[in-house]
Amino acid sequence: MLLVVALVFCASWAWGSITAMSRNWELEQKVSERRLEQRRLELEVENLILEQEYYKTEEYQELVARSKQGKMLEGETMVILPENSEGAINKYDRKESADLEKKSNFEQWMVFLFG
Repeated sequence: MLLVVALVFCASWAWGSITAMSRNWELEQKVSERRLEQRRLELEVENLILEQEYYKTEEYQELVARSKQGKMLEGETMVILPENSEGAINKYDRKESADLEKKSNFEQWMVFLFG
């Protein structure tokens, strides 16, 4: 009888230990995930701070002024070119595809590798 009670006690102690270890492992996994999430958010905040500092620089402001408002520095001349016409675009595409169609596969590789 004493042996049965000891076995039941040992089994319940082992079951409790396994349950506690399993729960601790799950909690440790959650803590690890939260730490990774925290580090990711910290990096994101650092990145946003650096981005905000970049937006305050004169270099960025000059780039925006040039691209959005058409501003330029003293002594610079702005040249505005017209868009390419459809004829010019199609002429280039047809010429290149015609050249490729005339050459064999080996010749195309030689042109690709050696120019």
